[in-house]
Amino acid sequence: MTAPDDRVHEEPSPFTELMGEVMADAERFGHRQHIHLTWLAVRRNGTAEAVDLVSDGIRRTARYAGVPQKYNSTVSRAWVELVGHHADESDAADFDSFASECPALLDKKLLTRFYRPATLADAAARTGWVEPDLAPFPWRQGVKA
Repeated sequence: MTAPDDRVHEEPSPFTELMGEVMADAERFGHRQHIHLTWLAVRRNGTAEAVDLVSDGIRRTARYAGVPQKYNSTVSRAWVELVGHHADESDAADFDSFASECPALLDKKLLTRFYRPATLADAAARTGWVEPDLAPFPWRQGVKA
């Protein structure tokens, strides 16, 4: 069993490192910071790995904050895929330039173009991946999950 003092010396997780970088100049963790963190994760690890890194980090953060019910697996993956798609299309060297090129990503309601609210609220979306039910992501048209 690990003593509480031993945890102080643990290596920070990649998610914790990204969070620290994003929050260095921010007062709170809002949607813009979430997109910034996701952009950094995608740029450094690729979209597929960023899905796991960001999703696991958000799930752990929600659990730690005492609100595990706020975590939604589909929402987390969808945002990483959206950011990843746009990051792949962008030559932006910094997040502010990327955000200027892709202002739609800063709209918290962007997922409503692809999903019905009831779909995202369903237990299946909260615990696993659910394909968009209003319109497919443009880069996934014809792809089966």
